Amino acid sequence: MATVAEELPVERESAAQRILRGIAKAPVHIVLIVVGVFWLVPTLGLFFTSLLAPQEFTEQGWWNIISKPSLATLDNYDQVFNTEAITSALWTTVLISVGGTVLPIAVAAMAAYAFAWLEFPGRDWLFIGVIAMLVVPIQMALIPIFKLYNNLNLYDTVLGLILFHTAFGLPFAIFLLRNFFIGIPKDLMEAARIDGASEVRIFLRLILPLGLPAIASLAIFQFLWTWNDLLVALTFGQDTKPITVAIFTQLRQFGSNIELIAPAAFVSLALPLAVFFAFQRYFVQGLLAGSVK
Repeated sequence: MATVAEELPVERESAAQRILRGIAKAPVHIVLIVVGVFWLVPTLGLFFTSLLAPQEFTEQGWWNIISKPSLATLDNYDQVFNTEAITSALWTTVLISVGGTVLPIAVAAMAAYAFAWLEFPGRDWLFIGVIAMLVVPIQMALIPIFKLYNNLNLYDTVLGLILFHTAFGLPFAIFLLRNFFIGIPKDLMEAARIDGASEVRIFLRLILPLGLPAIASLAIFQFLWTWNDLLVALTFGQDTKPITVAIFTQLRQFGSNIELIAPAAFVSLALPLAVFFAFQRYFVQGLLAGSVK
């Protein structure tokens, strides 16, 4: 049988078949190219604007830098990183984003493990309550939390912003991680319990390593949401300003101060993009995890 299988000729795809297959996929490729262009043009425009002197941008437009690369200058970035308001806002944003990502993931991972593999009274009803909190709009909590923060002296603090992002990130985080953890084979945990492993040891040495793709995907989502937040920062911050509020303030006060706004906005865009591309492999694994069993 093996000899017969080896002697069978391999059918090769003809040129006409390849052309027809390419024509069939052409509409999808065209749509993807158009979407990519619409996404890249504003980003490239912002980057080129950040490299131009204000008068060059006002008189000629950012696209002239393509034909005249000599117009590019790094003076705008030098000015941004020498502006205390911008550098302080960047550092504040890093603190809020890291804290608002690590804290909810740590709490959600433990809660998701309990919802997935621990038996306790009211477990399913509590999980339904977590799912119900996903539909609560963030605007409904702004005024009550504002009053609470005033009483607890958390208004206009980095900790207050971290706790708010943690509270609203937990329902989705618990929902996502619980659905991932429940797909882990039960035999692995039963074998670990037979060997004498405690629940804490199972969680730290078994669940977390196996759940790394889902945790990394969740970290990307939460980091991007926290980094790009404007509404919460405007509501609960006055002197504590992340980069989004700092750029918004500059735009409101100095509408023509493009040499400061453009590079600050591009830095604010580039850092979360770098985080996304750094964890892109885990992001794809996390999205596809559990789709095939």
